[in-house]
Amino acid sequence: MATTIRNPLEWGFDQIKHGADAIGAIGTSASKPHEDVEKAPPRVRRIEIGDFVDIFRQAWDDFGVYRTDVFFLVIIYPVIGVAMASMVFGYDLLPLLFPMASGFALIGPFAGLSLYEMSRRREMGEPVSWRNGVTVLESPAIGSIVMLGLVLCAAFITWMGTAWALYTAIMGPELPLSMSEFLESVLMTSQGHALILVGCGIGFLFACLVLAISVVSFPLLLERDVGIGMAIRTSFQAVARNPVPMAFWGLIVAAGLILGSIPFFAGLIVVMPLLGHATWHLYRKVVMPG
Repeated sequence: MATTIRNPLEWGFDQIKHGADAIGAIGTSASKPHEDVEKAPPRVRRIEIGDFVDIFRQAWDDFGVYRTDVFFLVIIYPVIGVAMASMVFGYDLLPLLFPMASGFALIGPFAGLSLYEMSRRREMGEPVSWRNGVTVLESPAIGSIVMLGLVLCAAFITWMGTAWALYTAIMGPELPLSMSEFLESVLMTSQGHALILVGCGIGFLFACLVLAISVVSFPLLLERDVGIGMAIRTSFQAVARNPVPMAFWGLIVAAGLILGSIPFFAGLIVVMPLLGHATWHLYRKVVMPG
């Protein structure tokens, strides 16, 4: 088969077209009939904590094979992290620094779409490159994928608003004038200790909700156009049937993102690919083939 080299303008136009198609698909994704659901709803199986050894072995293999392409895709994450941190410092919003960093876990499942697609394509023996991050827009389920992504973005915004309201309620409306003053007020006062305790508790609830919604839903939609409702229900079933392994997975994600944020979010260049590829292989372990 003959191949042609497309110019950047033509390629860019096609991607804009795919993006427009994705936006148009949002309006119909929730109500359209999904034949896959009618024929064979996804079935969930039990896994063990020991299965994560194999999950991360496969994730590391994916990362090793496509390291250059993955770096090209995920270099944006630490850049975004530094930019957001700079905005927080620049606008005297220090109380939102930790909620912002921890809240990245709420949108991480959506941010890892291109990595799931790379693992899926490698599994099928198809060509894989950084461009797969864009070809996700061609997925038949793109409307449901975007809708689910908006749900996670809404959760992130709600978490940020909650964190701000919590800080002002416990610490008062006055903002710290420096990082040292902020750390001293949070770490060395009873109000600060209360803020940490309550904030971590509320943040844990947000994280549990997002985990239940999204642990397998995005990979499922990439593989099968089952609709956003079925994807979320399958994800809840995966957590319900595997509470201990899913709690362990949540701890892995949280620890990975914390380590990846040090120093200056640079570690996300490695952490995000591993977690992204591992998410696909976790999906493969939990959801039976359709």
